Amino acid sequence: MQITKASDAVGAVVEDVDVAQLSDDQFAELRSQFFDHGALFFKDQKLSPEDHIAFAERWNDIDVNRFFTPVEGYPQIAKVLKEPDQKLNIGGGWHTDHSYDEVPAMGSILYALEIPPSGGDTLFAGMHAAYEALDDDMKARIENLKALHGNAHIFGKDSAYREEVGGRYKNAENAGQEAIHPVVLKHPETGAKGLYVNPGFTLKILDVDEQESAELLQTLYAHIMQDRFHYRHKWEEGMLAMWDNRSTWHYALNDYQGHRRYLNRITVQGVPLN
Repeated sequence: MQITKASDAVGAVVEDVDVAQLSDDQFAELRSQFFDHGALFFKDQKLSPEDHIAFAERWNDIDVNRFFTPVEGYPQIAKVLKEPDQKLNIGGGWHTDHSYDEVPAMGSILYALEIPPSGGDTLFAGMHAAYEALDDDMKARIENLKALHGNAHIFGKDSAYREEVGGRYKNAENAGQEAIHPVVLKHPETGAKGLYVNPGFTLKILDVDEQESAELLQTLYAHIMQDRFHYRHKWEEGMLAMWDNRSTWHYALNDYQGHRRYLNRITVQGVPLN
């Protein structure tokens, strides 16, 4: 098994390993590398749905997504699918999964089944690197702030985005979850500090006025969107990617109109955040 840093800010590439046949020692090494780098990218996997589920369950219990269309016969696996005639993709903006939950999911594990001939890359951003690059004044300003996260504007019955995505999102009546989390998160596994706000699901910063909240979020977002904090992952069929929702953002690029892109995703439960 070879593990190589993908970028200075986020991610590592894993080669020469079959995730369906990991020894306990190999898994322990992957677990350590995952929390250190925030994301792992595995090449040349040949996973059945059962293999995908078994690998996910080595990390923690599966968090069954309430809104994605499941794979038939496998409710643990969500389809991330865009057909050639569809305009919008799933995940086409910077976000982190499940920050709207009281106990956000630890990670997401995405397996590539059909990839367009070009395009369809996923961008990742490292929240620890972004935090460390802030000046001391900004670190002090945000140290004890909390933010409200929610999902109704994405998955709810009145969501324009959900309407445009069409039947790929389900259960709009079950949307509306909100949760409060620290703006600066001490990672539950490593203790490293990172930013924990995102454009997809963060609604506002608490205990400041509306204008200050909006301006502060935009300042943090602009900072994180610098290329120096990113890694661009180019997919191939059979690749498996997993990322830590507590220390990364991601963004699925929508630049392959007229082609099909299909991946299966399993989400893994996390722990309460302090």
